[in-house]
Amino acid sequence: MTVRTEPTLDTATSAQILFEPLTLREVTFGNRIWLSPMCQYSAVEGVPGDWHLAHLGARAAGGFGAVVAEATAVTPDGRISPQDTGLWNEEHTRAWSRIVEFVHERGTRAGIQLTHAGRKASIHRPWDAEQGSIPPSEGGWAGVGPDSSAFPGLAEPHELTSGEIGDIVGAFGDSAHRADRAGFDLLELQAAHGFLIHSFLSPLGNTRTDSYGGSFEGRARLLVEIVDAVRRQWPQHKPLSVRFSATDWLDGGLTPDDIVAISDLLAPRGVDLIDVSSGGLLPAAIPLESGYQVPLAREVRSGTDLAVGAVGLIDDSRHAAQILEDGSADVIFLGRAALRDPNWPLRAAKDLGLEARERLWQHQSVRGDWTEVTES
Repeated sequence: MTVRTEPTLDTATSAQILFEPLTLREVTFGNRIWLSPMCQYSAVEGVPGDWHLAHLGARAAGGFGAVVAEATAVTPDGRISPQDTGLWNEEHTRAWSRIVEFVHERGTRAGIQLTHAGRKASIHRPWDAEQGSIPPSEGGWAGVGPDSSAFPGLAEPHELTSGEIGDIVGAFGDSAHRADRAGFDLLELQAAHGFLIHSFLSPLGNTRTDSYGGSFEGRARLLVEIVDAVRRQWPQHKPLSVRFSATDWLDGGLTPDDIVAISDLLAPRGVDLIDVSSGGLLPAAIPLESGYQVPLAREVRSGTDLAVGAVGLIDDSRHAAQILEDGSADVIFLGRAALRDPNWPLRAAKDLGLEARERLWQHQSVRGDWTEVTES
């Protein structure tokens, strides 16, 4: 576990705080502007390709302190869509290694988010004419969950047995091993947005009566076991993050206090950063506005010694700096803003009067041959 430390600034300006390094365990990130994991729906059989190299490489060259690759499935049936990336075999490891090396050449840290989509698996891409679940007869597969309740509009999932849960836990550990061999610096677990781990955590998503349901400890058991399995195969010198939905935006759902309590369970098990998002378990009215999730991050950060990331419609550089300065978060994750502008950190430095900070500018180079990794 990394105990959170406050940034040490050369001056007391809020502008510079965005560009202060952050060290988690033995990994130092050049600044606190990080690319949020965003599904690209562009993989073939789980294999990332040139699109992913361009997507992540452009943001690495644009000055981000870390680029975190999209929700990457630990099993074939853990994908959200058939076009999602994976990390369950050797071909995936090799493909990711190529991308990670390019990111590193840009002087940026590379992260990846591991996930299992649970009952929200096997669906069409957002831009497909047809929406909803893809049935097995059309190349899809059955979703799984803590029980057989379906996400509205999607197919009924299979209720996982204890043995099947154990297999998924093991798959997370195996994918963590592959992520290390591919060269990633940061690993994040997706426990938000209605996917498998979140559906176990929330009392609105888990009606089990065995040891994986019922009480707070029971609902958190899957995540605790996954963290333990991951930490056994993810190096101790590399940081581990978890993304949570700090509220379901529904009565009786998760709250920031729950996330603080879960963080207390995970901190001694090797989690270093809490990435605070929200929603996704069930349809809900969400007050979408700039920084709408920042108050949730502030609540979680006030209750834990772990580092905290804020995400959600953060676009303005001064707003981003203020979030860090007022103690709401330690890291800013950018999603839509980074899609619109791969050079957001460079532009922010200029807007804030820090354009002379040379460490944001990349030295151009031609990527050499990357070392092929083999299964071990």
